This record gives sequence, structure tokens and C-alpha cells, in this order.
Amino acid sequence: MERNVWRKSTRSSSSGQCVEVMVTDTEVLVRDTKDRSKPAHSFTHGEWTAFTGGVREGEFDL
Repeated sequence: MERNVWRKSTRSSSSGQCVEVMVTDTEVLVRDTKDRSKPAHSFTHGEWTAFTGGVREGEFDL
């Protein structure tokens, strides 16, 4: 993934539930597409890898 560029999540919905992700050398930032004035959430690369792996494995499915 290209670094230091905001990208819309491929999991964002057409109903307006969208997030953008930016990968930097030191962190992964996530922000709400609808309200970019709010601060982004920051994760380490390890935290982000664990989270996205959990999503792929269905860890958060109801």
C-alpha cells in the first residue's frame, strides 16, 4: 500500500459508512470520511495487522 496517502476503505458502504486509511512509516491512521475535522485514530503496524487479520478470520462477526 502506498504510504502517506488517504485511501477509502474497500469495505466502505454506499450508505455513507466510510472510513479512510493512511499508512505511514510509523503508524496506520483511520478517519471518518464524512467528518474529516475529527482527529484520526492511530494504530501501530502490529495493531493494524492483528485487527485486519481478525476481520478476515471472522473474529468480529456476530
